[in-house]
Amino acid sequence: MRAIRALLLCLSLCLGPRAAGQPFLRLRPSPSDHLPVKDIVEHPDPEYDPKEQDLDERTLRKKLGSHFDPGFMAVAVPGPANASGAAAAAGRGRAALPAELRRLEPGPRLRLGKKARRKVLHWLWAHTRCPVLYAWKDLGVRFWPRYIKEGTCLAERSCSLPEGMFCKPVKSVTKTFLRWHCQGWSGQKYCTWIPVQYPLISECKCSC
Repeated sequence: MRAIRALLLCLSLCLGPRAAGQPFLRLRPSPSDHLPVKDIVEHPDPEYDPKEQDLDERTLRKKLGSHFDPGFMAVAVPGPANASGAAAAAGRGRAALPAELRRLEPGPRLRLGKKARRKVLHWLWAHTRCPVLYAWKDLGVRFWPRYIKEGTCLAERSCSLPEGMFCKPVKSVTKTFLRWHCQGWSGQKYCTWIPVQYPLISECKCSC
């Protein structure tokens, strides 16, 4: 009997929050090679949501401290002007040419004037560039700040000539948020805000 009790205690300590309180909850987004992060499966019971007194902005800002980044997180619903990467997508061909492309020279059989060469290079860059496209995402009431500006790589078409390569994430950064986390069962439940790291795509590259 003692051996069984010891085994059960060991399992409860190892499993932690997965074993009690929020059985459907992934505590934090798991960084992976397949960004952006997939939606977190939350426990549907509103008992695990923070109450009004737990959402005091002044207190939460103090708790998050210097990790609060207004460029990538928002407390209220962000305005439509910053809601997507549509502007970045529209400006694909207007972005500054990279140095390696500016140094590209046509073959000896192809003679181009400066203006024609510039047009060809801009056309090439417009079809091979891989910008990070941003859109605001609602993480739900159990994250603070609730809204995150998440990046994705343009994947509507091939980014190479000839076709075959696509824009894929090559670099990421992490932003720290507060996560409402509960342990225990309904009658003896303890909840608090804990810091968690959320990975975001910071650079995309044309690759196989």
